[in-house]
Amino acid sequence: MDPSVRDALFDQESLARLSVVADTDPSVVVDDFTDPSALSALSGAEALLTGWGCPPLTAEALERMPRLRTVVHAAGSVKQHITGACWERGLTVASAAGANALPVAEYTVAAILFAGKRVLAARQTYRRERARVNAIDVIGSGGNYGRTVGVVGASRIGRRVIELLRPHDLRVLLYDPYVDEAEAARLGVVAVPLDTLVRSSDVVTVHAPELPETRHLFDRDRLALLRDGATLINTARGSLVDTAALTDELVSGRLDAVLDVTEPEVLPPTSPLYDLPNVLLTPHIAGSLGNELARMAHAALDELERYGRGLPYADPVRGEALSRTA
Repeated sequence: MDPSVRDALFDQESLARLSVVADTDPSVVVDDFTDPSALSALSGAEALLTGWGCPPLTAEALERMPRLRTVVHAAGSVKQHITGACWERGLTVASAAGANALPVAEYTVAAILFAGKRVLAARQTYRRERARVNAIDVIGSGGNYGRTVGVVGASRIGRRVIELLRPHDLRVLLYDPYVDEAEAARLGVVAVPLDTLVRSSDVVTVHAPELPETRHLFDRDRLALLRDGATLINTARGSLVDTAALTDELVSGRLDAVLDVTEPEVLPPTSPLYDLPNVLLTPHIAGSLGNELARMAHAALDELERYGRGLPYADPVRGEALSRTA
């Protein structure tokens, strides 16, 4: 991992725990598998504890790690560094994706409830008037009683969002091509086709993986299906939404949006999305940050401890599942 990531992820408590769980020197951080100074550590390594900034584990890199048996990722997706060579080698892989899903789901649920309460419109009116406003007029037909929320993708995060929404008086629709009606019923939601979900929802929140077939899942035509005044929330990947098409809808004022990710990842300074009153734009903060990073570190250490005790991983990564997950 990048050395700065080690410093952010692991505090003194977790570093001390790492030294108990594994025979290692926590001061050794490798971010280049071709670095000659790292060869000794890599050649004797049975396990890699990885994080953001880990270079790809190619066949050439793995040649420098003849004893390597497992990789534990102290973050979410492993797609940036786990390659086909890892599966050919028979490595086992685990990640802290479950831990990272929690703050994203919490951010999303906060956004859903704020959207229902029409917080962006209320803020804008209050900012403009700078005096007492008629809250009934500002909220209008808004509110969170009986609203319909559409969840796109029963991923870890999507499922956690569904779970966190249960205490609220909301109707939840789900689109996921791998979830049938019976499983949807177990989740407490209604499975529907994507276009039906988009047409029927007051708030649509995106939790699908970034795959070739999900690129611009929300294109101009699908965005046009959203109800006037609906809110689109994207905490997944920017590529799932056609930025130009969404920008046109938002500039028109027809839709609201909460966007933690965009395409490109950093919008150009001239983008109107920075200043539109109906857009909440944040710089990819929904995932683990601040003290939430400790949760991921300890989740990874839990997995390392299981490995050391000869137990199966609680959250293993399967090579065959990566083609349809984040």
